[in-house]
Amino acid sequence: MAGLVSSAIGKGFEVLFRGIKHVRRHRPIHSRGLRLDGTVVVHRHGLSSGISWIDRPGEGAATARISRSVGTPDGLPDVVGLAVRFHHEGAGPTPSTFSDILLSSTGWSVPGRFVLIPRLNVSKAPLGTMMPYRGEAGPVLLGARTLGPAGLPSSLRGFARSLGPSPWQLGLYFATPGGAWQHFGTLTLQLDPDAEEKDLRFDAVLHPLAGAGTYDWARKVREPSYAVSRRAPGDS
Repeated sequence: MAGLVSSAIGKGFEVLFRGIKHVRRHRPIHSRGLRLDGTVVVHRHGLSSGISWIDRPGEGAATARISRSVGTPDGLPDVVGLAVRFHHEGAGPTPSTFSDILLSSTGWSVPGRFVLIPRLNVSKAPLGTMMPYRGEAGPVLLGARTLGPAGLPSSLRGFARSLGPSPWQLGLYFATPGGAWQHFGTLTLQLDPDAEEKDLRFDAVLHPLAGAGTYDWARKVREPSYAVSRRAPGDS
């Protein structure tokens, strides 16, 4: 029964994304964004999530894109999206050289962490994956919160103007679906005004988090709409 429900939800998202893509041929949602580059540090936190990337201390490069989901006019709230690519050094020239995670503005408590919430202020917006990863000990959610600076607006022009050359620092957290958030790392990003972001694409299905599995029901919900999004304009 759960599989049928997941497949039906996934099919519904696919139909919706197909319709939107007739208007927004390059990206159905999150059509405009800003590229950021920086580093991620996984601390020696002594915690256990059941996902190797979270539990193993280390440091690496990160590439990110911040965007607005619907693309409402500046001054109006919108769901904030932060896609992050974590690069894995020494993995070789294979798809496993990086992992993608997709975060959206949600609540932080239960049940708010499973609800998309439009925001006007990025610095005050909790960001979460909503759907859990499959860890060795069970489901694991990922989240992020701004550590600094304060006052970053969700409009892209306002965000770029307010951040400027300063670093955007975010705490990284994990939690069970109903549990407390645990701080395990820090993500530091900076805008690159000369970098091209138009063709920068992230896919959490094709490039899963290192050491994490995916629940079948989550894959059935995500994959159909992701497949539509990754097609080039004009592809059937």
